[in-house]
Amino acid sequence: MSDPFGRAVRDHHEGARESALVQRDGTETLDHPIDDFYFSTYDAEADPWLADALDGPLLDLGSGAGRRALAFQRQFETVATDVSEQLVAVAADRGVEDARVADMFALREPFERDRFASALAIGTQVGLAGSMGGLRAFLADLAHVTTPDATAVIDGYDPASVEEGEMLGYRSRPERGLAHRVFHFEYEGEVGETLLFILFGPERLSEATVGTDWWLADTDAEEDDVHYRARLEKR
Repeated sequence: MSDPFGRAVRDHHEGARESALVQRDGTETLDHPIDDFYFSTYDAEADPWLADALDGPLLDLGSGAGRRALAFQRQFETVATDVSEQLVAVAADRGVEDARVADMFALREPFERDRFASALAIGTQVGLAGSMGGLRAFLADLAHVTTPDATAVIDGYDPASVEEGEMLGYRSRPERGLAHRVFHFEYEGEVGETLLFILFGPERLSEATVGTDWWLADTDAEEDDVHYRARLEKR
């Protein structure tokens, strides 16, 4: 499977990257930042909103190069997962103690019920659920592999705060608080698969928890910021 994103991050880790990792939607392109996003040191003490929401064992979904897993594994057991074999290899090489290849949208296969006390999915990858039905299915699976008193932190983009032309690949929808984002990655001639994200605001996320074991307990965002983080707790 083509993985320009994972290859670019791995090349960067190995000091071999000479080209930009590009996001593309038609003729529009955007260089995707790598160093600050994936390799800067994460300081949990400087981020109490997130750190206070998590406990171990922790499931880090879409962990990338392991930036947060490296910090949290000093406090409690942390299992870092990503669908990219190359990203998992980078995370392990950087010192993540338990880095595994796993699909975050098929959690019941690798993990047993009640395995984790908390879960983390930072990077807006939850949007790859693609639809509100897919989001609810993800939340149901996440509930299955976490304890009855678990917490989870995910992030996303709020369509209500997106201005015209601000976001590459943005596709508006008529429904309140929903949109899509479509693009693919390119790196040194390698083209990745087209990614379809569903964008949902906090209100729509709260609606998606109905019928699951979760409820939206808190959100964290700068004023007028399109990006937000959400803390979910078990009912």
